[in-house]
Amino acid sequence: MKTLVLSCNTGEGHNSVARAIQEYYIGAGEECDVEDSLRFVSPRVSRLISKWHVRLYRYTPKLFDKGYNFLEDHPRFSGDRSAIHRLFAAGSRKLAEFISAGGYDSVICTHTISSTMLTEAERRCGLRLAATSLVSTDYTCHPMACDSGLDVCFIPDGAFKGEFIEKGVPEETLVVSGIPVRRAFFSRVGKSEARESLGIPVGCRHLLVMCGSMGCGPIGELVRDAAQKLTENDFMTVICGTNRKLYDAVSKHYSGRENIRVLGFTKNVSELMDSADLYLTKPGGISTTEAATKRLPMVFVDAVAGCEEGNLRFFVENGGAVTDDDIGVLAERCVSLLEDERALSRMSGCLERLGFGDGAAVIHDKMCELSGVHAVKA
Repeated sequence: MKTLVLSCNTGEGHNSVARAIQEYYIGAGEECDVEDSLRFVSPRVSRLISKWHVRLYRYTPKLFDKGYNFLEDHPRFSGDRSAIHRLFAAGSRKLAEFISAGGYDSVICTHTISSTMLTEAERRCGLRLAATSLVSTDYTCHPMACDSGLDVCFIPDGAFKGEFIEKGVPEETLVVSGIPVRRAFFSRVGKSEARESLGIPVGCRHLLVMCGSMGCGPIGELVRDAAQKLTENDFMTVICGTNRKLYDAVSKHYSGRENIRVLGFTKNVSELMDSADLYLTKPGGISTTEAATKRLPMVFVDAVAGCEEGNLRFFVENGGAVTDDDIGVLAERCVSLLEDERALSRMSGCLERLGFGDGAAVIHDKMCELSGVHAVKA
């Protein structure tokens, strides 16, 4: 079976899920490629949407939230007769040609834009595949999910079945998989070993701070308030992602603090999570699932809202995370939690009880079943 995973060049979350799926397939000895679906509209459109998505996330998150909520409240503006739908469906013919030329048997979409294009490729171009699916990458149902005409919709938890059905996704297509994360997040090393490897004092309490790959949200304020409250037994690692301006500002300001380390974009997030006692982050669907897989307690800053509101509610209501609207209060909660081992243990236990499994494995096995192929474990 040859599989194509269609991602979307709007932040690293969807790409991360796509790579996690690809990683599992390759481990099972199967061919699997990842492509940006927006490039089938045009490379220029892909670059433009990616650029403005980053800008909205970093600098005008309230506008992004309003746009998302508008689409939720007015589904006709993203339905199959809308301008939005027509824009993304414009790449369906090129996509169909690519799939046919590549000899792909099944296609997995990690974004509703991708599933819209694939649905139209099947409708307009007569594309026939053994199995197709959409993977939800947040703990909520996205506004455009109901426009997908694919075989399966993989969802993050059984608690969301009712929401997907209410928003128009056929019940018979729903399969609970969990959100796929890369293999590295299923292996854990001890805190001491991870800290020694990273050059972090073994006996300290470690706060890991990160707000997505784009470094959005009020990281500067959060770090400032937390830095004022850290004791000599506390260590803070700040990851700024691809936000170079933020990295330059924060690293310069805290260059003299031995217990504060500032990083840019980094690939060793798994090891950093192993070394941490607490994770201060925005509630992105992928980053929260990665932390939950590691049973790492979280503190959320509601930096972007939109679909991330669902992620925040899910983990806070299930006891694996805490949040607050006030930046100063969030910093205080971080420091107080670092000093409260029993509270951290309870939060970790709540994440354990949620039972995060291997989403990529579930997706692989279901797609093999639909394709009539014997599933080989990675």
